[in-house]
Amino acid sequence: MTKRCDWCGTEPIYVDYHDKDWGVPVHDDRLHFEMIILDGAQAGLSWITILKRRESYREAFDNFDVLKVSRYSEKKIEKLLTNPGIIRNRLKVNSAVQNARSFLKIQKEFGSFDEYIWQFVNHRTIQNKWKKMSDLPAKTAESDAMSKDLKKRGFSFAGSTICYAYMQAAGLVNDHILDCFRYKEVKKTPGLGK
Repeated sequence: MTKRCDWCGTEPIYVDYHDKDWGVPVHDDRLHFEMIILDGAQAGLSWITILKRRESYREAFDNFDVLKVSRYSEKKIEKLLTNPGIIRNRLKVNSAVQNARSFLKIQKEFGSFDEYIWQFVNHRTIQNKWKKMSDLPAKTAESDAMSKDLKKRGFSFAGSTICYAYMQAAGLVNDHILDCFRYKEVKKTPGLGK
């Protein structure tokens, strides 16, 4: 039997996400933006709630085209708040638009968001060695630093716990447990390696 991290259970959409996406190092700015928005939308909710709406989010937010999202008007925001395919929380939708604007400023300053975000882990995936899910932290010194800097740059829904969930998802840390079949596979695809 294939051993996986306990959190994904047997729900097919969760298993698929665990097996293909979670922990794989991300270097594409569009995908970084998508993950940041989805992790912010998750605040106070279960990840599967967001995962089941991922395609609806992609459709509603122009496939997470950061430039388009940064230009959303009040009228567009009001329309999003009537969309049953996403979490219709005004603070979270407004945050997505504001975060898009802040994201663009980071791209301009660093050349890419990828260059900026990977600095928090020295441009290398942190390879953890957890034996069980209960060993995983909710936040770390790195996620604290990331959260503080993102907030300083105008991001909201970017607390340390949300940042750590993002780091896990985007492969800045490898938090698959040691006996999960994905641990070694993900370890073979480390971060930038600068």
